[in-house]
Amino acid sequence: MEQLAQLMTRLYVALIAAARRDDRGDVPGWVLVTVMSAGIVMALWGLAEGELKSMLRSALNSVK
Repeated sequence: MEQLAQLMTRLYVALIAAARRDDRGDVPGWVLVTVMSAGIVMALWGLAEGELKSMLRSALNSVK
């Protein structure tokens, strides 16, 4: 019974310590996500530039 109490105490302390850890985020990961997102936008823009311009013109003309 005492071993179970010690195990539970250690588990509790480990969980609390993990929760208090200062985790500010993964900066290289965010940089990678940002660069990849910009790349995807540029690739899509390059492939669909004419259609996007046409859609924008059509939308703006329907507002007039």
